[in-house]
Amino acid sequence: MTASHPSPPVTATADELAAAVAEANIPTLQLVLAQLTGDDGWLTGDNTPSRTIALNDNDDGGFDAEHQSRIRAAVVDALLDIRDGRAEVPAPPSDERLITMLSRSLGEEVPIEYRPLMAEEGNFRPRDAVAWHGPRPTAADGLHVLIIGAGASGIAAAVQLDRLGIAYTIVERRSEIGGVWRDNVYPGAGVDTPAHLYAYSFAPNNWSRYYAKQPEVLAYLQRIASESGVGDRVLLNTEVERVRWDAAENEWVAELRHPLTGVTTLSATAVLTCVGTLTEPSVPTVPGHDVFAGEQFHSARWNTDLDLAGKRVAIIGTGATAMQIVPAIADTAAHTTIFQRTPQWLVPNVNYLRQVSGGVSTAMEQIPFYAAFYRQRLIWQFQDKLLATLKRDPCWEHPERSVNDQNDKHRRFLTKAMLTQLGDDAAELEDSVIPDYPPYSKRILMDNEWIDTIRRDDVTLVAAGVSGLDERSVIDSTGAAHLADVIVYATGFQVRKMLATVEVIGHDGVSIRDVWGDDDASAYVGVTVPGFPNFFVVGGPQTTPAHGGSAIYISECAIAYALGALVEMAENSIASIDVRRDVFTDYNARVDAEHETLVWTHPGTTNWYRNSAGRVISALPWRGVDYRAMTEHPDLDDYIVVPRHEPVRNVG
Repeated sequence: MTASHPSPPVTATADELAAAVAEANIPTLQLVLAQLTGDDGWLTGDNTPSRTIALNDNDDGGFDAEHQSRIRAAVVDALLDIRDGRAEVPAPPSDERLITMLSRSLGEEVPIEYRPLMAEEGNFRPRDAVAWHGPRPTAADGLHVLIIGAGASGIAAAVQLDRLGIAYTIVERRSEIGGVWRDNVYPGAGVDTPAHLYAYSFAPNNWSRYYAKQPEVLAYLQRIASESGVGDRVLLNTEVERVRWDAAENEWVAELRHPLTGVTTLSATAVLTCVGTLTEPSVPTVPGHDVFAGEQFHSARWNTDLDLAGKRVAIIGTGATAMQIVPAIADTAAHTTIFQRTPQWLVPNVNYLRQVSGGVSTAMEQIPFYAAFYRQRLIWQFQDKLLATLKRDPCWEHPERSVNDQNDKHRRFLTKAMLTQLGDDAAELEDSVIPDYPPYSKRILMDNEWIDTIRRDDVTLVAAGVSGLDERSVIDSTGAAHLADVIVYATGFQVRKMLATVEVIGHDGVSIRDVWGDDDASAYVGVTVPGFPNFFVVGGPQTTPAHGGSAIYISECAIAYALGALVEMAENSIASIDVRRDVFTDYNARVDAEHETLVWTHPGTTNWYRNSAGRVISALPWRGVDYRAMTEHPDLDDYIVVPRHEPVRNVG
């Protein structure tokens, strides 16, 4: 599972290679051609591709058919030379050359600070932070890490601990690994991040869709767990009820509950919580819920035995989950009624419903560097570019509708696209469909044929909340009753109460709930909390990539930081590290100040990123490249350090 050569040997036939190249993305092929031949002329002069804009892959590079054919033919020739032994696949490009090549391919300058990030994310090399600085110290044999949760983050953490040769125990409360991708089996469930980006840097995947659906994502996670040996080492059906810091022994003591063996204890040097935030469903208490005669359940607890054919289905909520469910069930249900308190901005995306063709799949497998370069292009397009346009301009004259001039352009573009889809129904539905708040102040949603679906005769959009239920109906906030046989609560998760499922007791018996309350979590770089030594949160406060990018990328950053700390502890005979309170306080002041400049704190807008006091506790205020830099190498000057075999110091 360590980084290696970016592609396997070329073994396909000439016809197979020609078919693959014929369907592949031109700007990505140009990167491949420049790398295989060493000739950057394939990206310059007459071969300069057009700028890649927004969410468009720019498949033709802006070239006419004849020019595309020349590029494709040159790629086939280069591949045949490699396959037949006349040439070798070169080493990956240097960091400097990689950034130059990507800038030319994308048609805009990729900042030089992206050099290490792009190399790591292309699997050209492992993360520098997750490595011994010299020979593995014998002190590493004394380390033992408890990983809580076997979802995407827990699996990644276990793989990297294995790579370092650090012992771990991974505990999962369910009967199967996979986290949110195991739990969310509702119709239409899938990623809203490009699938080729939603994958571990160390384990690329050849996806069948550009935006993968739940079964394929779960299969990917399970495959990586199986191939790495992690899957065989997970304690399933085991609940971590409590972890308590033992200051005398400088270790964590965990209480684990299994339905057959009862409560057992486990000691660990460090704890990595990988429970995430999308774990505990948020189900509103609706008056009359106990008298409704039909089925009702949260989307994350979908009843897979239920046949919706001929049923009247009520969907409460219009967030990302509802956007996926409704188009997926509309053909089956007799009637679908959607209850919407707030409309959502939809962004057009030609790839969202698109299958990866057989030729492109072959390209991903057979063309050296193709998958890596394609992923690196996605990183620039989806991860950081947008954030600068989400700054609140204090001098902007239209703050009621947008936060700056560029954000207003986004608004006009999205409004036009949505009105075009509404067509003849625009007069009737415009007020219910077009939001009145700035784009991106709530989570932006991929266009999943939502508007086409709500225009159907057998689908009703109710622009009102829910006030109650009776035996056969959902009552909206205007008092109107809507018949229903099934109610689905697409109402999100208890994201504000982080680590709600585990009792965490740090120094002096202080609980994490005493520090965070129910909805005000904070952590240094989203990972560590004063008074909780050797305790690392993956998927912690202010780390949700709300402006774009992959949650897996953010998890890998946090994991690298935690494992870098463990390496420092082993190499320097350290018993424990505990983030200094002043460091923690300063960081969180910077986080809060930065959020005050961003769209998610726009007055008059509510979103799940903010707590009851209006403070953003979920969204990441930094670019992905900034967060990587913050988590690249733990600085022990930021921590109270307790050496091995010495008395514990008061954390103050």
